[in-house]
Amino acid sequence: MANEENFHVVRHSQVATNGITMHVAEQGDISAPPVLLIHGFPELWLSWRHQMAALAANGYRAIAPDLRGYGDTDVPADPAAYTIFHIVGDLIGLLDHLELPRVFVVGIDWGAIAAWHLCLFRPDRVKALVNLAYPYFPRHPSIKPMDSFKALGEGFYITQLQEPGRAETSIAQYGALTTLKKIFSIKMENLCAPPRMEIVDFLEAPTSLPEWISEDELQYFAEKFQKNGFTGPLNYYRNLDTNWTLTAPWQGAKILVPTKFIVGDKDIGFKTFGTEMHIKSGGFKAIVPDLDVVILNGCYHFIQQEKAEEVTSEILSYFSSLS
Repeated sequence: MANEENFHVVRHSQVATNGITMHVAEQGDISAPPVLLIHGFPELWLSWRHQMAALAANGYRAIAPDLRGYGDTDVPADPAAYTIFHIVGDLIGLLDHLELPRVFVVGIDWGAIAAWHLCLFRPDRVKALVNLAYPYFPRHPSIKPMDSFKALGEGFYITQLQEPGRAETSIAQYGALTTLKKIFSIKMENLCAPPRMEIVDFLEAPTSLPEWISEDELQYFAEKFQKNGFTGPLNYYRNLDTNWTLTAPWQGAKILVPTKFIVGDKDIGFKTFGTEMHIKSGGFKAIVPDLDVVILNGCYHFIQQEKAEEVTSEILSYFSSLS
């Protein structure tokens, strides 16, 4: 019988992996089936606090790292050290360190992108996947991501984030706390600033926090981002075209791992990136054949926090059905 005390205690460690030191938070019995939780932008291991407690209480071992550039994990100075190969390599090194040959995986946003590529590169290490917010899109054989994003205008957030230092200058004017409040409170469908306006300026500064995060939790996030800055996390976006080049050997490859995908119908990407059409046209299922899709009504992007109970229930039911 698992020790119940372990359900309520989050254990923290520093793990050497792939040339960096990675901070890892864990909850649950170490002999229980492992679940790797991969956060997105601009998040941390703490983004999975609800899922970690529930997974531990239901007989799983929750493992939630801070990705490279985030929190208490190393922040490499070289912008080229944030490719998808680096990110997935960090996760493989973590699993090797923990001596875990295969794991369940959950990802959101950039963590979902990392999880898709973990399944693409190393399907032998993944039992099943639950991904949130960002679906798997096929790699275009000839058009780079930034060429397609430029069609959305100079104010489109990903286009603005490409220039080193540009977003950082705007963020510095507000500080980490206000910047995070702005991002966590996004309720628009299209993140595109008007002409001659920076995207961080364009985002509304809310008078109150979203209901799903407390002042103490926001303060924890803010302290980590104030310490490290945002450049490491922004370098993920600045490697989109590099990732496109590096993944040429996987042109046309499918994700064959059993997968559940969950998205909010008010998520900024649901309309902007064509996620809704991708799902409903059958294009998504064509490249992820073993796929279940859940669309949560009335919720936005950070769904593992905003709709914690619903998302956790979907994760638990899916993994238990495959165990």
